Amino acid sequence: MTTIDVTPKPLLNRSMIAVTSAQFFSAFGDSALFFATLGILIQEKYPLWSHSTLQMLFIVAYVVLAPFVGQIADSFSKGRVMMFANGIKLLGAAIIIGGLDPFVGYTLVGIGATAYSPAKYGILGEITHGDQLVKANGLIEASTLAAILVGSLMGGWMVDISPYFALAMCCVVYAAAVIANCYIPRLKPARTDARWNVAEMVKRFAGACKVLWQDESTRMSLVGTSLFWGAGITLRFLLILWVPIALHRDGLLTPTLLNAMVAVGIVIGAAAAAKWITLKTVNRCIPAGVLLGVGVVCFIIQESYILSYVILMLVGVFGGFFIVPLNTLLQDRGKQTVGAGNAVAVQNFGENTAMLLMLGLYTLAVKAGMPVVLIGCIFGGLLVLSIGGLWVVQLRKSKPV
Repeated sequence: MTTIDVTPKPLLNRSMIAVTSAQFFSAFGDSALFFATLGILIQEKYPLWSHSTLQMLFIVAYVVLAPFVGQIADSFSKGRVMMFANGIKLLGAAIIIGGLDPFVGYTLVGIGATAYSPAKYGILGEITHGDQLVKANGLIEASTLAAILVGSLMGGWMVDISPYFALAMCCVVYAAAVIANCYIPRLKPARTDARWNVAEMVKRFAGACKVLWQDESTRMSLVGTSLFWGAGITLRFLLILWVPIALHRDGLLTPTLLNAMVAVGIVIGAAAAAKWITLKTVNRCIPAGVLLGVGVVCFIIQESYILSYVILMLVGVFGGFFIVPLNTLLQDRGKQTVGAGNAVAVQNFGENTAMLLMLGLYTLAVKAGMPVVLIGCIFGGLLVLSIGGLWVVQLRKSKPV
């Protein structure tokens, strides 16, 4: 009589190690490349408005390609999709270091990141199951944010030596990500019946958006993660303006270090969420989102160098505790409804649309001459009100009738 081995695989199996390693190198490259390319723009004396435009081009790729990348992730082996996407990132970095148009190169990196994201998150549901998925998400988020920390520090340090030296490092780590992807076993595609008609793909994506938005749990996840990343991108640029005014320090090094402290906090928060939150207790993460907004306001109204690091680390802790359970919830429900890849593509569409809107509002506020402290208080207050409203809705739904 044949017996079936139902013993669950350990979390750190070959597939998970390969995915985590590839994600670390890929996120490291993304983080360092931002500062390296920004260094090129400053060195070549591009106008100030080009700095935010660079970031917006990266984000636009997520919004425009959202209807297509989810189907790509679900229609091919996700490990190979990740490898191809990291190859595109490597090409974009090579274009910049080759002295060609930095906007073209950075846009290519954005395209690679767009294709990479649904496959990265979608593959977790294929190599882990049940509550182990929460731990896998925590591991990926911790790896991502550790990479952001190290990448930011290395990028900020190397760009002061030479932006091209920093770009060379980015090419090396992107190549390492491609190699790590080669060690992911070739998994079967989640779908084999997809049709590649553009109009149909857009219609199908719109349908996936509708399905996920109509579900109360996934709607909460989409709103929460969009607010988180919209606030995150705004905080990155806000720090560049705030540091010279409040801390009287010039250059990119201090904003880079402060961003790194947020990443440290997110790693801690992600680990805590993986330990204490399950799919059945996701609502417990929402108060952390409210505290995230409070932390932004507290940070922007003070001018202490040491206290700045402490507050931003706490902001990161609240953010990590908030975002990991919401990501996990969306992957689990999305896999059951529209497919994990499509669910993450919808999530990316929402998150990056929010980032474009918030970055656009931030740019308008700066051009209007609004004080930096007021801008920070407005964005922090919007976070408190928005996530607080989300919390109230969930509390009302959980009350017995």
